[in-house]
Amino acid sequence: MGAIVPLRFCMVTTFYPPYHFGGDGVYVYRLAEALAERGHKVDVLHSVDAYRLQHPSEPEVLFTHHPNVTLHPLASKRPGLSALLAHQIGQPVLYKKQMREVLESSPWDVIHYHNVSLMGAPGVLRLGSGLKLYTAHEYWLVCPTHVLFAFNREACTERRCLACTFHYKRPPQGWRYTRLLEQCLKHVDCLLLPSRFSLDQHRGAGIPSPMVQLPHFVPRPSTGGPEPTEISGRPFFLYVGRLEKLKGVQDLLRLFETYHEADLVVVGGGSYAPILREQARHLPHVRFLGTVHPSSLPLLYRGAIAALVPSVCYETFGLTAAEAMSQGTPAIVRRIGALSEVIEQSEAGFTFDSVEECRDAMERLRTEPGLRAELGRRGRLAGERLWSVDVHLERYLGLIETLREARARGVPASFGAPE
Repeated sequence: MGAIVPLRFCMVTTFYPPYHFGGDGVYVYRLAEALAERGHKVDVLHSVDAYRLQHPSEPEVLFTHHPNVTLHPLASKRPGLSALLAHQIGQPVLYKKQMREVLESSPWDVIHYHNVSLMGAPGVLRLGSGLKLYTAHEYWLVCPTHVLFAFNREACTERRCLACTFHYKRPPQGWRYTRLLEQCLKHVDCLLLPSRFSLDQHRGAGIPSPMVQLPHFVPRPSTGGPEPTEISGRPFFLYVGRLEKLKGVQDLLRLFETYHEADLVVVGGGSYAPILREQARHLPHVRFLGTVHPSSLPLLYRGAIAALVPSVCYETFGLTAAEAMSQGTPAIVRRIGALSEVIEQSEAGFTFDSVEECRDAMERLRTEPGLRAELGRRGRLAGERLWSVDVHLERYLGLIETLREARARGVPASFGAPE
């Protein structure tokens, strides 16, 4: 990437480790750390309030932070009111003073917005100066519930937003029926979408902003050390992710009611966890490990026969599938949303529509070690070619340079979506 000219970044995100729940926070953390390691200065503006609404106690898993990363946690005496006002008004009401102190204290080279729904977006997009990027980790720009999962039942194919919002027991957002979002997005230079599917969804919904496809990245593969093939004396398949209905783990439990050739290891937490644990109470070969630190995942990935990604919603990428494949472990994913893309690009796994197809793919990998090894080899190569930190930063910093040059010349930026 040539000589590095240090830049000043400000990441604006609702969730940031350790105050986070899922892949969006992990991605922002990894991006901030990677930039910091390369000499850039990174400030992170995030909401502790939003985390404590769902998790009143302190996080169980702690994270270290690079010296070049400065954290600005936002907290108030009334976190529920802060979130409600941001949700309803679309402005950073209780956070506005704190956010102005950070975002408008000095010019930034880049202000990069992520999941900002409970921090006052879209109004927060107006604050601060500098090149502005927005990564759409979910579908918040086009969906009041963020996930395009209609009535908490099925992937959304027909927009019935008001009725769906009431079903989720959320108050409707009046600002969504105004031009506020459109006006605020004019302050953003470019939207970053992690998959073709996500980009097409946002374009199809009429979002007018410039868009670029930029896949997420995953940690470098582990080297050395043991490569276990079993836990507690048994081969196993692995699920990693949030435990919510839209993630589809309930379908895996149904599969493992009659599948006893290997265990299922479930990593993660969420509001649906108690229901899933109760459903699996009579399945001794299904084990829930709870939340673990990302640094502990490589060994689990490498030891599994395959990673299972049974989401019944439209994922915007397929982070756990990419993580598994980069560690040399095939992935078996549901044929929906962006999940199929990571398999098409890597040729390192299988897709399925039905539980029966998932079982067939599992059995092939369990009984054909040569096939698993070949898919694992392809996965490692795909990780290096598509999802490595170096590839990601080259594209990310290259995009920033293109946008800055275009702004300096006063002309629209010209770029294509990376494949």
